[in-house]
Amino acid sequence: MKTIISIVDNLSADKLSYTQAVDLLTNGEVVAFPTETVYGLGAIATSEAAVAKIFEAKGRPQDNPLIVHVGSKKEIKAFTHDIPNLAEVCMNTFWPGPLTLILPLKTDTLAKNVSAGLPTVGVRMPEHPVALELLKQLKQPVAAPSANKSGKPSPTKAAHVYHDLKGKIPLILDGGTTGIGLESTVIDFVGEIPTILRPGGITKEMLEKVIGPVGEAKPTDHEEAPRAPGMKYAHYAPDSPVFLIEASIQKVQEAVEKIHNEQKKVAIIASDSFNQVQVDYFFSLGDENQLDDAAHLLYQALRDCDETDVEIILVPVLSKKGVGKAIMNRLEKASNGNWFHN
Repeated sequence: MKTIISIVDNLSADKLSYTQAVDLLTNGEVVAFPTETVYGLGAIATSEAAVAKIFEAKGRPQDNPLIVHVGSKKEIKAFTHDIPNLAEVCMNTFWPGPLTLILPLKTDTLAKNVSAGLPTVGVRMPEHPVALELLKQLKQPVAAPSANKSGKPSPTKAAHVYHDLKGKIPLILDGGTTGIGLESTVIDFVGEIPTILRPGGITKEMLEKVIGPVGEAKPTDHEEAPRAPGMKYAHYAPDSPVFLIEASIQKVQEAVEKIHNEQKKVAIIASDSFNQVQVDYFFSLGDENQLDDAAHLLYQALRDCDETDVEIILVPVLSKKGVGKAIMNRLEKASNGNWFHN
């Protein structure tokens, strides 16, 4: 199957691109499209056969639920029930935007492989103009995880999608580089208090200003079915192993020297303050005080490592303030929790 990239100028696709995308989705195919977080790989959420093509293209585990994307708040009434008032407040405050709500799922409404058999569903309205226009023209809910090979860094450019899924999907809508660069915050409204299952661009502090106390879930263990994407499996990993390390220039330099003594090449992904370290490859996350920039640059940096002959990747830990919590969540997944010890 030939992959076609429809170039989108200034974030407004031509009519032909949308028509092509809508036709493909309506006929049970998958389409990659940009959101404000990362690129998604979408299929009509009511078609089990179409949704199965997402899992096939990505190599995604079947027990990993998908997030459903809608073009209007009215659409969610068709497949959810008993929406809590606090969830309504979040929709009114943060939608369209990078916030996914876990809500009770109406039986026999969505394809079973969307929710991985759970009685709940994650739903959001994306903020990206291309995604919104596509959803509004389609007028159907779209299940869409990130448009990458499962376990690899999420795509923030159409070229990343093409690299991972070339020949496996029929269309990529190219909307340029995504803005936020990390997947949406996922918050569960089914339990006693709203609980963040996956941190993202909408932070705990932002949510608590609007709805009061918010809990934070621990990562899911290996036996339990994950309630949201990104909870159970190793994710976001480049080809070479990633190690977290204390954010000390001295410690990082000593680690690099130790790795060099083992005749191995090393890369550092870090804020610009670490640029003075003598290393084989350095990938910048920007100013250490600008965590939004680090979020935006992280997946590109992880992917850039795959274009080198690096054997070990070191990442000094970042502050967990604000979006830093989401960044460290992704890095802990990418490293599988491994730390470099001198």
